[in-house]
Amino acid sequence: METHENLLAGPPPTLLPDNAEARQMLESGAKAADVAARFPAYSAAWGALADDYFASGHAVTSYAFARTGYHRGLDQLRRAGWKGHGPIPWEHEPNQGFLRCLNALARAAHAIGEKDEAERCAQFLRDSSTAAAEALATAS
Repeated sequence: METHENLLAGPPPTLLPDNAEARQMLESGAKAADVAARFPAYSAAWGALADDYFASGHAVTSYAFARTGYHRGLDQLRRAGWKGHGPIPWEHEPNQGFLRCLNALARAAHAIGEKDEAERCAQFLRDSSTAAAEALATAS
């Protein structure tokens, strides 16, 4: 009996690789700016910076940090085989930095009046991971 790939199933989930050294540095309480400076491709550090600056009332700075982490995350997703769509599971911890940046970018874009970008990013987050959209909505 022959088996065939299900062409209607859509792309498989994309799972980013872990950066254990950067993650442990951030988890140990190092400043997010220090982690981002040492590991500029680590989206979680950029997401933490975006969250911190947004909470301090600096939406434009938050937007810049979120956009940096978002683009670094897109680079990693593409290297991991992502083709521009498909699931990016929140449950896979290394994906959370990119998803946090995407959420932070939507939030900051909304705050500075970039309505179209805010809506695009919010939809991209929901399309990538409904679990991330729900978790980050309750955290904001």
